[in-house]
Amino acid sequence: MKLLGVEIGAPVAERGTLGRMLERNAALRDVFAVEPRVARRLARVQKWQSKRLLRSHADLHANPRYRLAVEFFFNELYGGDARRRDADLIKVQGAMERLLPREALHALYLAVELEILSQELDADVARSLPDAAITVDRYAAAYRAAGRRADRVQQIELTSEIGRYLDGVVRKPFVRTLVRLARGPAHAAGFGLLQEFLERGLDSFEAMHGAGEFLGTVRARETQIMERLFAGADDPFEFEATRRLRPRTVRA
Repeated sequence: MKLLGVEIGAPVAERGTLGRMLERNAALRDVFAVEPRVARRLARVQKWQSKRLLRSHADLHANPRYRLAVEFFFNELYGGDARRRDADLIKVQGAMERLLPREALHALYLAVELEILSQELDADVARSLPDAAITVDRYAAAYRAAGRRADRVQQIELTSEIGRYLDGVVRKPFVRTLVRLARGPAHAAGFGLLQEFLERGLDSFEAMHGAGEFLGTVRARETQIMERLFAGADDPFEFEATRRLRPRTVRA
């Protein structure tokens, strides 16, 4: 269906995709349900990684232009346990797939895909860690033991792709308006939490007035970190470096 030239809802052939993805995501949140020690280790991994991401991009977080985007990416899009949001969404995913603008819906698909992949990778790291405090050396060794380099590359690419979609939506005022107008019906239909999640993402990109530098910087840094981790570098996150060399900006 089109509304003033804007595609609304998922194509008929793709309906149900979101529900299947959310069920997979929900199952991964309880992947260690019968292994409480590993489950606790996984929670520590995710908390440690969220802090690491904020530390690696502290300069972006300190910049008012990028602060909301950093918080959205590293607090909400990655590392959170949105059980309530996902449970509500599973119930009403069919209605949402019919009501949201297609571009915004695709950004949501990508966000759930990123969550699934991140949860799988986190679980592999948790399996390889000892029952001890997480240090850079222990994390790096578990990261290498988990392997899955192609999936690590995909994780970074998905982050950039989500950002590009959100940036594209905020550059189209009518599509952005449609998302805002969906707020009332979304709450009435039972997926208000998801609507708020999507709006926070769009608000963070609207505040940047162009996301190319932000997305390029995050992508370049995370790619460099990934390569240093797999190479066994002594200081893969460059936490001990006396001076951080700003990576060349890659335009998204």
